[in-house]
Amino acid sequence: MENNSTNCPHCQTPMKKWLPPAESGWDPRFQYICFNDDCPYYARGWEWMKSQYQQAASYRHRYDPETGESGPIAVWSPDALRDRLVDEGGQE
Repeated sequence: MENNSTNCPHCQTPMKKWLPPAESGWDPRFQYICFNDDCPYYARGWEWMKSQYQQAASYRHRYDPETGESGPIAVWSPDALRDRLVDEGGQE
């Protein structure tokens, strides 16, 4: 199950492990986020956030393997949240 769940449902790219900050309210264990900049969910999010909220932001797909919850996580730049990626054998 985890194998399928860790691929982004919008682009099928394997998602990367990410550690939520302590102040987020999420479980401190890792979650998965799609960091594919060509993902259609992320790419169309910029225009949607601008038209709906007048914000220069987008969102990426997020999956919590502990709870099974998935959905968007807001980002304010292509590099946002990358500083909390879990290093898996020297890869981002």
